Amino acid sequence: MIDNSELRDEAPSGDSAARTVVVANQLGLHARPAARLAQEAQNFEAAITIVSESQEVDAKSILDILTLAAAQGSALELRAEGADAAPALDCLEELFKNRFGEEK
Repeated sequence: MIDNSELRDEAPSGDSAARTVVVANQLGLHARPAARLAQEAQNFEAAITIVSESQEVDAKSILDILTLAAAQGSALELRAEGADAAPALDCLEELFKNRFGEEK
């Protein structure tokens, strides 16, 4: 008999999504990009979390994001659960790819 609880995390679902992003900004995920990230995350109904090593925070909270102290080059996992999980992560992933509009 197969234990389905082990397969649950690996099975694709329309209601949950995860992506790995890298902080490209020279100053890391400081106040301005953290604020922009939280602001964009709040536009979605999905519950969105950011995971850095063993720390997991609410992506809709600037203060939570700042506690990550994510430096340039840090790999973060974005996780979302809800009806708009995939579009939410598409949007947030673009912010990271575009360095939150910062040149450095």
